[in-house]
Formats: sequence, structure tokens, C-alpha cells
Amino acid sequence: MATATLRRGVKPASPCQIGNLLEVLTRPWTLHILWALSNNGPMRFGVLRRQVEGISSRVLTERLRTLEENGFVFRHYQAVIPPAVTYGITDRMKDIEKVLTQLKDLSRKWKTERREGTQASRTGSSS
Repeated sequence: MATATLRRGVKPASPCQIGNLLEVLTRPWTLHILWALSNNGPMRFGVLRRQVEGISSRVLTERLRTLEENGFVFRHYQAVIPPAVTYGITDRMKDIEKVLTQLKDLSRKWKTERREGTQASRTGSSS
């Protein structure tokens, strides 16, 4: 009888489709990576690592593999010396890009509201 082996730290797939999607997207650094690729276009590993400030090479590699397996990111390999590997977003990711843009707009709105609320509390006025 064959037994399925799981990589360390990887949970079995959820029967809930939104659960599967959230499982991939909510891992640390994943949205940072997707945001960088969707805003800056395809880029090589080193450039992407500099764009996602604070991420280690190991974690970036793991996240890119997971995103590629799930169809959000493509990996283009060129057999030159040294080898050139470029990562970019797929059409599947372009659907999520719309949601990320909405989240960006919402975060800007809330930041403005917070700033206005702080200024109002300093002057003693209320809205």
C-alpha cells in the first residue's frame, strides 16, 4: 500500500476551495512576492529578492516553487552562462491582481482616515 508523504510543514489540501487558496496566499512573504512581480513585471531571482526586502533566499525559493506549482507564477529558464531564470505572473495571477489593487486602495483609504482621525483628536474636534 502506497502512503502519501508530505513535505515538512505542508498541510494536506483542504476540501474547501477558498481554504486551499488562502493556504497558499497567506504564507509569510507570498503576497509581497506577488505584489512585486505584478507591479514590476518579470524579474530575475536576485532582483526579486531585493524588491522583497528582508526575505531570505531559501524562503524566496520555497515560495516561488509553491506559487509556480499553483499556477500563479511562471519560471523561464535560459541556458546561458550563467543560467538566467526569470519569474513573472501568469494569467491566473492577473485575476488576483485585481483583488490586490482593491486591498491597496482600501489600505490607502484607512491610512487617510486614521491620519484625519489623529489630527482631529489633536485639535479636540470630532467628526
